[in-house]
Amino acid sequence: MAPELPQSVLFCCDYNAVRSPMAEGLMKQLYGTDTYVQSAGVRSEQDIDGFSIAVCEEIGIELSRHRVRSFDEMEQWGDDLSSFDVVVALSPASQRRALELTRVFHLEVVYWPIMDPTGLGETREAKLSAYRQSRDQIRAHMIERWGPPRGAAGSDPGLT
Repeated sequence: MAPELPQSVLFCCDYNAVRSPMAEGLMKQLYGTDTYVQSAGVRSEQDIDGFSIAVCEEIGIELSRHRVRSFDEMEQWGDDLSSFDVVVALSPASQRRALELTRVFHLEVVYWPIMDPTGLGETREAKLSAYRQSRDQIRAHMIERWGPPRGAAGSDPGLT
């Protein structure tokens, strides 16, 4: 029997421009729309990263319309951070920020140490390879936690 999916999950990283948008897209692709999924960053001074868009596009995930946002912006815009069943932190800074929320909200915070690919690789292909590694690390953590992809939404070309 597959592990039960949470009703809602918030993925977070430093800028909501690389790892957390990839996680949001992967979660939706692998497990469908039964789980409410959002992503946020500790800060939001960057746009969505082009290499993240490219490596997700390779497996059928659209990220080009993603708009970055921070925890603070989520709260300002009326999102109830206490309503998430689980917060998955993908970087040390986002883990610290998520743990701060547990002082006032009852939240489960999980830390997945996902490699930051932004400074890696000299050539375009080397950079893409680093981003693919981060994408695939996130996917592996999801499958470990929530089991194999479910239904047609979980079919993914080219990944093992």
